This record gives sequence, structure tokens and C-alpha cells, in this order.
Amino acid sequence: MKRNGSIFFIALGIFSIINTELGVVGLLPLIMKKYGVTAPQAGMLVSSFALIIALFGPWMTLLMSRWNRKRVLTGVLALFAVFNLVSAFAPTFPILLTFRVIPAFFHPVYFSIAFVLAAVLSDKERAALASRKVFLGVSTGMVLGIPITSFVANQFSLGSAFVLSAIVNGVACLGIAFMVPSTADDQKPASIRRQLGVLRKPALWLNIGAASFILAAMFDVYSYFAEFMGQRPGMNGGMVSILLVVFGASGVAGNWYAGKLLGRSLTKTTLLYPVALALCYILLHYKGASLIWLSVIVVIWGAVHTSGLIVSQIWLTSEASEAPEFANSLFVSFSNLGVTIGTAAGGWVIARAGTGEIIWGGILFAALALLCIAAGTVLRAKTKTPTVLDGKS
Repeated sequence: MKRNGSIFFIALGIFSIINTELGVVGLLPLIMKKYGVTAPQAGMLVSSFALIIALFGPWMTLLMSRWNRKRVLTGVLALFAVFNLVSAFAPTFPILLTFRVIPAFFHPVYFSIAFVLAAVLSDKERAALASRKVFLGVSTGMVLGIPITSFVANQFSLGSAFVLSAIVNGVACLGIAFMVPSTADDQKPASIRRQLGVLRKPALWLNIGAASFILAAMFDVYSYFAEFMGQRPGMNGGMVSILLVVFGASGVAGNWYAGKLLGRSLTKTTLLYPVALALCYILLHYKGASLIWLSVIVVIWGAVHTSGLIVSQIWLTSEASEAPEFANSLFVSFSNLGVTIGTAAGGWVIARAGTGEIIWGGILFAALALLCIAAGTVLRAKTKTPTVLDGKS
């Protein structure tokens, strides 16, 4: 029972970290209004957070990979709780941005260690199941955390949304402190040299490119979801919050179904993903005039969008199974680089062409992702090296 509780609170910590990173997406209009900043400036709360993760993620993880894992996780969550609480009362936008950036250095450390610790706490036969349970924290944080945060902010205040995030951080921190056994650090990761050795694989770099472009394609549009929907006739903050909830709910189903498809064929599912996302953007651009059509498209978009997280994570780490902790840190780093690129590109398009044109950047990034996936598939075919899941099918 205690072991199940340990994994639950580790997953809750993942949820709270992801929610801190991405929950601000639904708050951008309120932040723009309170601090008097433009959409691209407000988007820096997303892009700067992601850029820090992208630049420092793997190296912070390598640096702290041999520290006591339980203490690292509780320390990171405590830091996030404090900085979320301070953000709730930030008097100016630069101060808010500062208190967003500092926790970003420790985001990938928690993410990478959480998956390893979950496996350590489980029997070998159940290690994969434990990892999937922890990954549930990622998907729920991405698809449910954002609409919940947006709803709280619109119903109460902007500050209350940050307080909510701090509370969830604190609950997860206390749960790990009391539920994770102190003997969870018996196993040590591979040497730093061995972990760095996976970087010599050309196919891994193609997978990294694919993951980066997938996330860029996702967040070029999604980072400005509230702003994009707010341009539609008759839309208000409450209706946008409802659409975010619909988006998130369909995302849970989409993520579950994507997991099944990946189990059947990793390569085919990954190749089809950028095509499906681009089609969603085309529908959103040409068929989103009426509220009914828009709601239907948001359901489809939510399911496809959220699938990108598990698709890109499994695609990237499939090429570095001998160094899972470092591979996960690479995913965190480069996926956030993709978020940074996508958010910045979306802001650039909004400033020059208007909010309604951001879908074209998403389609461009989806095409680049497809090229990387196809090139990686061809390279593995030439070297006769199957991906992990395809090798088992």
C-alpha cells in the first residue's frame, strides 16, 4: 500500500510541476490585462521557462543524478511551492517573470528522477506499469491542469491560480516526504560517461529533432489558445475556459488511445502524428466559424494534440534505452526547446499577421517533424536497427 502511495505522490508531483509550467497558458489574457503587456511579452512566461529547461535540463540532471533522490524530489517541490506563492503577489511583470524562470532550472531534474525512482520502488515485473502511472501525471498536468487553472483564475483571481499551484506542489512534497521509503536510493545510475555515450547515435539526434518540432508544432498554436479563441465572435473568458476543459477531457482519451497505437506500431503511429496535427489546424482555420463546429474541432484537436507528448517521448527515448534517466532529461530539454520555438514563432506571427494566422507556423513545424521521423526511419532500416517497440511487435 505504501509503495502505491509513493508512486501516486511522485505522479502528483509531476502533475504539479507540469501545471506550473503550462498552467499559465490559460492565464495569458488576464496577465496581459493586469500588467499591461502584449501577447508576445506575456508569452515569455511560457517560452522563457521552456528555454531554461532546454538549455540546462540534461546537465542539471547529470549533476544531481547521484544525490539522494527522495531529498531532491521534495526539495524541488518545496521550491516550486514557494515561488508559485510569491508569484501570486508579484507587483510587476518583470518580477513575475523572474519567479517563473528560477524554478525552471529544477523542472527536468524532478521529471527525470521521478521515472527512475518509480522503477526502483517497483518489482522488475511492474517497473513498466509504474512508469506509465507516473507518466499519467504528465498527461493530466498537460490536459487538465491548464483548464483548471484558467477556470480558477476567471472565477476568482489571477493570484488564486498561482496559490492553487503552490498548494498542489506542497501536497505532493509532503506525500513524498512521508510515503517514499528512505531506502529508495539503493540503485545508482550509470556513469556519466556511459550516459553521455548515447549522444554518439545519429538516429537519436533525428529523434531529438522530431520531438522538438512536434512540440513546436503543438505550442505554436496552443500557447495562444485563449487569445485565439477570444478572437471568435461572442467568446468570453468563461466560454474559453469551458473549451479548455473540453480540450483537456478529449486529450485524456487521445493520450490513452495513442498509447495503444504506439504499442502496436511505434513507427507508423509516429509518422502519422504530424499529419493528423496539421489536419486539425486546417480544420480549425477553415471550419471554426460556428460554435458547434468549433467545439467539435476542439475535441478532435485536444485528442491529437495531447497524443504528441507520449508519441515524442517514446520516440526519442527508444534510441537510448541503456541510459533512461539521461534520455528522459533529453526529452524534457528538447521538448521544451520545441515549446520555446513554437511559442516564440506564434508570438511573432501574432505581432505581424494577427492571431488567426498562427496555424501556419504549426503546420510548418509539423512538416519538419515528419521529415525527421522519416529520415530516422530510413536510417534504422539501412542499419537494420528496429525501434524498441517495433522490435517487440
